[in-house]
Amino acid sequence: MTTETRQAVSTWSIDSPHSSAEFAVKHMMVTTVKGRFAIADGTLHIDPDDPTRSRVEAAIDVASVDTGVADRDAHLRSDDFFNAERYPRFTFKSTSIERVDDARGRMTGDLTMRDVTRSVVLDVEFEGRGVDAFGKDRAGFVATTKINRKDFGVNWNGAIEAGGVVVSDAVKITLNVAAVRQA
Repeated sequence: MTTETRQAVSTWSIDSPHSSAEFAVKHMMVTTVKGRFAIADGTLHIDPDDPTRSRVEAAIDVASVDTGVADRDAHLRSDDFFNAERYPRFTFKSTSIERVDDARGRMTGDLTMRDVTRSVVLDVEFEGRGVDAFGKDRAGFVATTKINRKDFGVNWNGAIEAGGVVVSDAVKITLNVAAVRQA
């Protein structure tokens, strides 16, 4: 008779100062503009025996947008783009997780921006795990996806005289997440 010991689901908090949500979008059809947001908070419930039973919830502070250009950041916070005053957070809640291999997975979840919720798929890679100088168990992940901003009501654009638009619809998103295991 074999008795298997199942590990308990562990709870991890996103370490906001060491995590970020980055985006890249084509500008004027020829260059890529990058920016980032602060990940306000989030929780990962990880089942080490069956990652498909894990789940994630996170929130991003919209007003934290930073592209390195103050005027552009103010425009992104406005109603033309994110309307940070009315919709102060983007949220994500996983609905399923698929294991690809020991270090990679695919996570589907509901992303909400400007009060519009759409399902997105994130390609997730486990970057490592270790104990920090304070004895806290830490893990790192990177997740990527691509969305159409218009699917979330982010519609502002301008036409370029020679043809094309100021901002592309396709947005590449990269999440760099540091998480700390909770007792």
